[in-house]
Amino acid sequence: MSEPSPNLPTTTASSGNRNPRVSLGVATAFGLGYLPKAPGTFGSLAGVALTVFYWSLLVPSGATDVYLRDHYFAVAPQGVAILIAVFVAGIGVVAADRAAKYIGQKDPQIVVIDEVSGQLISYFGIGAALPNWKYLLLGFILFRVFDIWKPFPARQAESLPGGLGIMADDWIAGIYAALGLWAARALGL
Repeated sequence: MSEPSPNLPTTTASSGNRNPRVSLGVATAFGLGYLPKAPGTFGSLAGVALTVFYWSLLVPSGATDVYLRDHYFAVAPQGVAILIAVFVAGIGVVAADRAAKYIGQKDPQIVVIDEVSGQLISYFGIGAALPNWKYLLLGFILFRVFDIWKPFPARQAESLPGGLGIMADDWIAGIYAALGLWAARALGL
């Protein structure tokens, strides 16, 4: 009977404990989750920055809300926003799940991709308007309030398994924030 090679893992568990570098990078929003103070807030700010970045690429400089409504590509920025939000949500579930398993905690504080994802969802409340600094700030504040408060069913969503539980409560907070942003916009604020 031959001995196993010392360089090869002898059990499945040892290969399962590999450092999931890419998943940790995504789950921590490329390191923001490692910040010692308020990593969730910085994750949310990454969602704001991502929103500003893709809107600045998609909308011509100097464009107005009227311009967006009157031109054929007015749906494009919202469509891109939805695609980006769905992409971040999807990779977030996988990355958060892998990071949580590696760290050995249900919802590690360093995982902030859920805040990025929820913040992106909050800006759906802008609708066809351009996200000016007032909407960006209000969306950020509303999302943080709902993320911390966790109104029904956000707290219950945390009990979902793995990465889905990590992400779902922030999606719900994002939906509440989007509704609040939509209401503020409808009221002319």
